[in-house]
Amino acid sequence: MHLRKILTFFLILVIRFTSAQVGGESTYQFLDLSHSARMVALGGFQVAVKDSTDLNLPFYNPSLLAPEMSNQLLVSYVNYFSGINFGYAAYSKTFTGIGNFSLGIHYINYGDFVEATESGEITGNSFNAAEYAFTFTYSNTWERLNYGATLKPILSVFEKYQSVGLALDAGASYGFSNGQTMLGLVARNLGTQFTTYYSEGSKEKIPFNLMAGLSHSLSHAPLVLCVTAVHLNHWDLAYDESENEETGEFNIYAQDEPFTKQLMRHLIWGVEILPAKNFTLRAGYNYQRRQELKLEERASTAGFSIGFGIKVNRFRFDFATSRFHVAGSSNVFSLAVNLN
Repeated sequence: MHLRKILTFFLILVIRFTSAQVGGESTYQFLDLSHSARMVALGGFQVAVKDSTDLNLPFYNPSLLAPEMSNQLLVSYVNYFSGINFGYAAYSKTFTGIGNFSLGIHYINYGDFVEATESGEITGNSFNAAEYAFTFTYSNTWERLNYGATLKPILSVFEKYQSVGLALDAGASYGFSNGQTMLGLVARNLGTQFTTYYSEGSKEKIPFNLMAGLSHSLSHAPLVLCVTAVHLNHWDLAYDESENEETGEFNIYAQDEPFTKQLMRHLIWGVEILPAKNFTLRAGYNYQRRQELKLEERASTAGFSIGFGIKVNRFRFDFATSRFHVAGSSNVFSLAVNLN
């Protein structure tokens, strides 16, 4: 009965907020940025990774917040493009008989801008832009089923334009009795925009994403394989554009592709290699990112990512580099401290 109530509540939330969305059609896009060096190395998003010592994981699936993460402190930083940086900080605590809790903040700083008039005249003033999401996570366990939720109040500030919203992540994960396989399901960014950036403006959608994942550690090799299917609420992810010769405007339309290519756009692949107890090598492949960011004349390694992790006493350090474009890569650093 307990399990049935959880699944029923989860399905109600999904049905209530599910709608087709593509890039550029929603606000608060920073919610989809991956700050964890481990996750970036594994392709960007994995929702079924089994590791009770990594406080990064509940950000991607709140059900992965485990009692072993109690009293951990986490800081992640991403040096993005063109002076943009973002990151995440969190702390967790477990209360016996109640459940697991975590508090955090996810932010993005777009840097400083020079103010200009509509005609392009520089005024000499400057301003900045930033967005914040405060995270309040709770999780618990029922037999082999883990369930959790994250409430995310959102503040977005662009010069004098501000917006406030609220999002909810609801997730579940199931560990098989073999101790090697885990399934994960999460609905990210269920919510709404409370206030718009300007008066009498229409409320915009936020980037809802329904995901399901699987991870499996091999019995006779130090390998962990994982895959996550993203945007299950929206099948067509291939888009193209055409220019209207009369108006000069660009129209975006769904692009016809074979079933296999459409399926690959939804899948993110990752692998972890454990050559030593406290050292891990990682690699990932994101087909959708590669198709969107590659150049026809030079595809480069767009869509591929690599990284590593090191554990030393109470400290955990992770690094990843992800190739977005021939113009450059994004480097990610994560540091976690076990305060116990």
